[in-house]
Amino acid sequence: MLSRDHAYADNHPVIEVSGSKSESNRLLILQALYPNVGISNLSDSDDTRLLQQALANSNSREIDVHHAGTAMRFLTSYLAIQDGRTVVLTGSDRMKQRPISILVDALRNLGAKIEYIGETGFPPLKIQGTVLQTTEVKIESGTSSQYISSLLLIAPSLPNGLKIKMKGNVTSRPYIDMTCHLLRGIGCQVDMSENSIQIYPLEKHDPVNVVVESDWSSASYFYSVVSLSENLSVTLRSYKHNSLQGDAAVSNIYKSLGVDTRFDEMNNRIVLAKNEKPVTKKLTLDLARTPDIAQTIAVSCFGHGIACELTGLHTLKIKETDRLAALKNELEKLGGKVEITKDSLLLSPAERMNGGIVINTYDDHRMAMAFAPLALKHSIGIEDPEVVSKSFPSFWEAIARTGIRTEIQR
Repeated sequence: MLSRDHAYADNHPVIEVSGSKSESNRLLILQALYPNVGISNLSDSDDTRLLQQALANSNSREIDVHHAGTAMRFLTSYLAIQDGRTVVLTGSDRMKQRPISILVDALRNLGAKIEYIGETGFPPLKIQGTVLQTTEVKIESGTSSQYISSLLLIAPSLPNGLKIKMKGNVTSRPYIDMTCHLLRGIGCQVDMSENSIQIYPLEKHDPVNVVVESDWSSASYFYSVVSLSENLSVTLRSYKHNSLQGDAAVSNIYKSLGVDTRFDEMNNRIVLAKNEKPVTKKLTLDLARTPDIAQTIAVSCFGHGIACELTGLHTLKIKETDRLAALKNELEKLGGKVEITKDSLLLSPAERMNGGIVINTYDDHRMAMAFAPLALKHSIGIEDPEVVSKSFPSFWEAIARTGIRTEIQR
């Protein structure tokens, strides 16, 4: 159970958050293709460790990425260009329900040899590595930006580079921008327009070391804690003012929820502090560019007893769980009223919060971490607390320093 206990809180905790999983996983693929790329402050998440293991085990005939969606998508492209190697790429039961046909179709159009072992359109995949000679591909861009990033990461290693034409409205654009920025950082030439990206071949490059910024998605949970607290302030290390990560948008979003952010650029850290302004009565946001912070924001709004209308959430249905349905289920158990569509969530103001409720995490790390700050309002339980290791293994130790007493049964 989680509960409020000031005896467990530091007056102003300084918290270490490991490197961004999004940056880390992109850089690991680039490092596998270009060994002169060095990486510092790598994420310690399960997803990153799984990807490291998969890349290190070059003789394996089967790779199981478990719940790691980023690893599944990035490895699909990476393995497709390992000429002469045949691998079965698989994952958990939930992974076998997460669509991958858009990426597979694009790779096949480039000449990749990929077969579905089970249901068409879903993992597991049998991938026979080959040399991809085609120089241009079109891909639907409204489902997941990771499909596009997966292609971008292998593009400079292709004999003639690659031009990617994106069809439809691009979802989670900041993640594509992040991938292009990292490519430029190792010496790639990247030309971008609104709906196309040209990557030129990179044959040689100078050694480079990239320092991974700490994860802004993980920072969002501390924004929520400060927001729901009375006067807490928290310092988070290894953050930049001009971040590559789209989820850095939390620093602006949470101004309306009572949190100010001070950037200490000399020491690469941020200070979150409760402000004196009244919290907004209703929060209306389009989160198409930053869907991973939707759960945190919805829970913060519920904790304040205010309404929120969140749109642009169509990708949440194909994450570790159907996050829209999961949010509705758990918020309503707590006393909330929630309406969802295929891409939106509407939360009505709650008169009170039911205490002693156990939150079902649905094998989703973000469900556990997003709901934890509500312990400042009422005691709650978190089912399967170890699920946080997917992205933030030290989460419970960190959150305990903010005044949330954790009694985790391991």
